[in-house]
Amino acid sequence: MQIRISGGDITSSTADAIVNAANSSLLGGGGVDGAIHRAAGPALLAACRELRAGAYAQGLPAGDAVATPAFGLGSRWVIHTVGPNARAGQRDPALLASCFRRSLEVAEELGAESVAFPAISAGVYGWDPAAVADIALRTVRDYPARSVGTVEFVLFSPAVEQIFRSARQDLAALSGGSDPGAATSGTGPEDAG
Repeated sequence: MQIRISGGDITSSTADAIVNAANSSLLGGGGVDGAIHRAAGPALLAACRELRAGAYAQGLPAGDAVATPAFGLGSRWVIHTVGPNARAGQRDPALLASCFRRSLEVAEELGAESVAFPAISAGVYGWDPAAVADIALRTVRDYPARSVGTVEFVLFSPAVEQIFRSARQDLAALSGGSDPGAATSGTGPEDAG
């Protein structure tokens, strides 16, 4: 699997699936969540309300993921995942890793070949961006992908982008390997909730 890191606005991504750092209500919010809902249009909110009326009546649990169509976005699907909220005491790295793993599992179920992630939980949910980068990159690197060939981390903040790039270099050095497929692009909603 090729892992890329870029700066920019995840709502502009043309990956098959983009990952939304959602809140458990699935009904929109701030940061990446709000930006994705605004860019996708009202049909995304309607699809999320349908999820809430069915299997997710109590909301989507932290660490889990579910997909909807992407509607007005350039992607085919939005995969909604709820990151752990460090400010509310949710500090288990396994819960954050689950967000990335479950999102990839959902992407595979959809047949997606490319997935774009924000820095889940590195925004208003208060996780240290360096911890998010390490957990995200390790989880994606270790995921036994079948259909997903490319994962891109699309990071709004240049500082968070640099943290991800540094974490990637550190991980490559620890693995004794090279840093495959680094990419750079644009600028553009906040990194994850």
